[in-house]
Amino acid sequence: MFVPESISFYTLRLRYLDPHPAVKRVLNIKVLLHSGVEHIIIGFTYERKLDETRRVVDYLFKLIFSNRNNTPTQVILNMGTAIEHLIVADEESCGKLVENFVQNSERIFVFPELNEGSKRSDLWKSLYNIAKMNQDKIVVKNCLIAIRILSREKYSLSELVTDDWLILIKKHTGLEDKLFIFDEETLPLALQAQMSLCNIIFNCRSVAKACSNNGILDSIVERINRYKDTRIPNGIKYFDMKLLFLISAICPDTRNKLKNELPTLVNILEHILKGAAEDHTRHVELPPIFLSDRQVDLVCETLKALFNLTVRIDYTNGEIMSFCIHLMELSRNFLLITSNSLDKTWMLRNNVINLLTNLPNECYKYLLIPVQEGHGVPKNLEFEGENMTAIYEILMFLRAKFNDEPKIASQHEVLSPVVTVLLKGAISSRPIRKFLRNQILPPLKDVHNRPEQGTTIRNQLCRLLTTPITQLRDLVAELLFVLCKKNVIRMIKYTGYGNAAGLFAQRGLLAGGHDKGEAEYSSDSDDSETEEYADHKHGINPVLGCYEAPHPNIMENMTEEQKEYEAMKLVELMDSLMKCGTIKPCRVGDDGKPQPIEHVLELQKDLTFQPPNVRRDSD
Repeated sequence: MFVPESISFYTLRLRYLDPHPAVKRVLNIKVLLHSGVEHIIIGFTYERKLDETRRVVDYLFKLIFSNRNNTPTQVILNMGTAIEHLIVADEESCGKLVENFVQNSERIFVFPELNEGSKRSDLWKSLYNIAKMNQDKIVVKNCLIAIRILSREKYSLSELVTDDWLILIKKHTGLEDKLFIFDEETLPLALQAQMSLCNIIFNCRSVAKACSNNGILDSIVERINRYKDTRIPNGIKYFDMKLLFLISAICPDTRNKLKNELPTLVNILEHILKGAAEDHTRHVELPPIFLSDRQVDLVCETLKALFNLTVRIDYTNGEIMSFCIHLMELSRNFLLITSNSLDKTWMLRNNVINLLTNLPNECYKYLLIPVQEGHGVPKNLEFEGENMTAIYEILMFLRAKFNDEPKIASQHEVLSPVVTVLLKGAISSRPIRKFLRNQILPPLKDVHNRPEQGTTIRNQLCRLLTTPITQLRDLVAELLFVLCKKNVIRMIKYTGYGNAAGLFAQRGLLAGGHDKGEAEYSSDSDDSETEEYADHKHGINPVLGCYEAPHPNIMENMTEEQKEYEAMKLVELMDSLMKCGTIKPCRVGDDGKPQPIEHVLELQKDLTFQPPNVRRDSD
């Protein structure tokens, strides 16, 4: 701890080192320090019982008095003072001050102290000078950690991260020298330089653009092409891929230049698969394809880079289509891979599914492989001679996402990719569509609960038919409609007319009829009517999509005058709601789509309309 020559006040932060519950948090303490004084005055507020407060005070006194050397991990000057000392640090003290700053700001994301005057730019300049002039790699590494922490604040990053900083970072990442050797000294420094650059690029678009023009991106691509020929650590590869992903995501104009690297990225994935297979031959106790956590991380970053580079790709090109087919086959393998933890496995599945959303429908049949004798494919995953394991894994991923119960605000981001992949697969491949239909819309047995009630995938999807996230709602509706072979009656049977009304309104099917896409599907179908459904078919409410017990007619004992009175009351209520804009009633037009009405009496024209009768469905 710094002890001044004269009396001074400092706000000290004490990091808890003791498991005692009363001190398991950071306390702000004001301490009066003076050289030679044997006592310290502590003032703080602590909302605890008196006896517990005394124990805390005793603990603090013992900790401070027992550490005359006062290591930085225990007692430090407040952040403002630490920054001031670091700005004016000399060659002798700079190493310790940078280390102290790093240790005590690792969990800090905002630095209000830097808003005073030019402190922010002064601190960045000081760190640059220390990193440039110091020969101690530990000190340089701490400087890079410091700018990684400071770059959490986006404020003025475009001015703070100068060309000199980028040149220095590039040097320490090993991108300048093709013969750069990663050893015990250089590897930690290179990794930290890459981490800092990732953080800066993520928070500053102008730096990402600069990296695409100043040779950093070109050097990353050049090193990626040398992965097979040189021994480059996995950590370096991981951050190379992360940088490639970030730059191509933030600067879309770089994607055309990087599309030539698509085969290289695929080669990296193939090399990882080959290594995993070789590991299995040496360790037979492992599953056939098993990846370590580090390998999963590298694969995920590579898949994310591939995602950026395959957005709006020209599929009419024969070579590109062949590449997409190969990428689909490779993605199928990664869907079947396991890892050390379930979280890593789900993360891998997530990135594979995101990539699949970019690939054309024609490629989806390559997710399937013919079943061969002796391969031990479970019976439930064998369908029409095809191995459906990859499709099943995608379906299980969707179930896992449903189990996480994403909030409405995040539904689109979480669920749309996997629903899109299932929809594209169902549209493009008859075996995939039939398999998904058996899994999602099996023969109805539960006829007493509404389609949106329950925990099955069908129930979860039906709930999304009324989500306010319209993009996701339309995707789910389209998926279910395709699984029903675009048959209106069958859609009502599995989802209920109320849930499907949005889809019907868009397609002009509110009054029933046939969708123009229904002719694309064969008319033959196995009878899916269960005994439970047959027994209750007469009482199924097509609007609700479930059995509704008979209930008494409340108008049964009313006179005609009473009925007319109640009807007019309803008309008046609806009319008042229309006038104040609360509701906007519609009628079904000749095109099968809703049309607004001017007065509620216009609804009389449609009194004879009834939703299509589900009893006509034999599927």
